[in-house]
Amino acid sequence: MTKTAPVILEPVEIGRRARIIRRRRGLSMEVVAGLAGITKGYLSMLEKGLRGFNRRGLIEDLARALGCSVTDLTGQPYLPVNRDTADALAAVPGIQVALHNYGPDDVPDVRPRPLDELVVWAQTANDHRDQSQLSLAGRDVGTLITELQVHALTAGTADRDRAFTALVTACAVAGPVVHVSAGNLDLSVTAGRHMLELARRHGNRGLIGFAHWFLASGLSCLGAQDRAQAVVSTGIDELAPLIRLGDADTLPAEMLGFLHLRQAWIAARKQRGDEAYAHLDEAETIAARIGECNSMQRHFGPTNVRLNRLGIGVELGEGGRAYAEITQTPLDVEALGSPTSSSEMHRDLARALVQDGPDRDAEAIRHLDTADRLAPQRIRMDPIARDLVTDLNRRARRRVWELDSLCNRFGLGGQGSARPNK
Repeated sequence: MTKTAPVILEPVEIGRRARIIRRRRGLSMEVVAGLAGITKGYLSMLEKGLRGFNRRGLIEDLARALGCSVTDLTGQPYLPVNRDTADALAAVPGIQVALHNYGPDDVPDVRPRPLDELVVWAQTANDHRDQSQLSLAGRDVGTLITELQVHALTAGTADRDRAFTALVTACAVAGPVVHVSAGNLDLSVTAGRHMLELARRHGNRGLIGFAHWFLASGLSCLGAQDRAQAVVSTGIDELAPLIRLGDADTLPAEMLGFLHLRQAWIAARKQRGDEAYAHLDEAETIAARIGECNSMQRHFGPTNVRLNRLGIGVELGEGGRAYAEITQTPLDVEALGSPTSSSEMHRDLARALVQDGPDRDAEAIRHLDTADRLAPQRIRMDPIARDLVTDLNRRARRRVWELDSLCNRFGLGGQGSARPNK
């Protein structure tokens, strides 16, 4: 009787690129492993595709050791895997012009549409972003940013806050459009810096906190953890003394909670578990006081904090424990009404299961399949999710339709029947 083995279509791409860069740099495995804080044997397995990259921090550590960027390893931008992704990609040139053509004090020489129309447009684009419909969110958003900047810098007192809030919202839509569809992390960071300068010019403390969080998130994805930590620390120091948890306007408190969550992620990527959990606890305290909130369509509250506990647990290498903890009690993430949040939860559940060992791969495949069905534009362009699919394919004991389908949907190659081992 013969056993079946998986058909492996390609090595884990991040590991393959790491090997190429290391050799071109003339670096030994011992040197790179030491700089990355891992063993030579583990680096060898990563390069050969025998281990996957289910921690973002591991990619960043390896990029730093090799003296390259995170995107050099992830290979972003990826080719569009469907029409929606291609349509979202088409929005990038307009966003580039809007963010680079005008500084925060420049009034664009254009005739804008009425502010009421632009405010509705910004809100609709933000709703599309939250629903992971990035092709719709990004449609002409560069024009939206430019026209809103005219209103923000010329509006009277009565309309000033609405104009600045809509402008910051539009920039926050542009960030994930360029990041997810084009892998353009630098332009996403540029959007964050533009937001922060605009928010400071306006003086709204909630928008300033939001901009600090958004910029730090972009820097963190870029691998600039030290700079991200400085931005978060400044945001926390400025915002914390001003917070009154009983205020009707919960945006400042929500943003303080998000800043603590971002600080927790930064600590986790540096494998500082105690620090990460301390910031998670701070965010949890705020969430317990203000409940489920949704300012700027970002869904801060107890549910979001629990989702972050799952992801941070995986980042700290505690996938099995994190999975058991979050599945002990029901988590009604669908109540948030955000396919993005639901998709990210299922992706992180898959990460936790893969980290826990191959015996749970079937469950991980089901979670990844759910994540893809909820938010295909986001999940298929996520380097961690892509590496998870490749890793699951590599170690599959037998062919299953669900895994083959994931490989095809992610554009990771076609599948054939399993080969017999003789």
